[in-house]
Amino acid sequence: MNGFMRFSPTRRALLRDGILTVLAIGVAGRISAQPAVPAQPLRIGIIGSGHIGSTVGTLWVKAGHPVMFSSRHPEELASLAHDLGPLAKTGSVAEALAFGDVVLIAVPYRAYPEIGRDNAAALKDKVVLDAGNAVPARDGEIATEARDRGIGETSAKYLVGARIVRAFNTLGYRVLQDNANRLGERMAIPIAGDDAAALARASDLVTAAGFDPVVVGPLTRAREFAQGAPLYGLQVSAAELRHRIETMK
Repeated sequence: MNGFMRFSPTRRALLRDGILTVLAIGVAGRISAQPAVPAQPLRIGIIGSGHIGSTVGTLWVKAGHPVMFSSRHPEELASLAHDLGPLAKTGSVAEALAFGDVVLIAVPYRAYPEIGRDNAAALKDKVVLDAGNAVPARDGEIATEARDRGIGETSAKYLVGARIVRAFNTLGYRVLQDNANRLGERMAIPIAGDDAAALARASDLVTAAGFDPVVVGPLTRAREFAQGAPLYGLQVSAAELRHRIETMK
């Protein structure tokens, strides 16, 4: 026998199978990081297509949901929709409300009274994911009301008749972009609402966007993850978020 190892058919088979196993694991890891195509796509209207609205809406389009992005100037959103392909559309606020089985509101909080007043009929019984934060320096008096009354209850006051779920208000858009569908334990998104069916639908959409939903409780508990509250800004897994919630009781 010379200095080189002679491979038997058995050795070659074992080596081949080992290489294939490693490749399979690597491919599986990459596949697990991709959003699954939904069995039943939901039509989603985005009210306010700034950083949060465009980021979350993009994640939903990539997950297979038709999305209409809206703003006061929908023509400015044409390039976003074009880049995302046929599942993405643009329109006015009224058109997005009519289009969506579910609506995400991501506008400055001072606009809530106007949105509720101008779209009262369209908001009735609509599942609304409420991502707005009340910022005193930007939003003025309504921010004081949201702090004193509670932001969930304040949203319900102005979006009369909507089935509101607070969601996607705790993290910046870059954090959402960078952590959607991440490998390992997904990042948690806290949600709160009074309607069980709306919470279930919101949970499905949080999952579709690439995160794990954690129901904190009814709208009264949305104050626990309002801006500046203990659960705001946490970049943790669902298990860790549930632990934090339990320690607050």
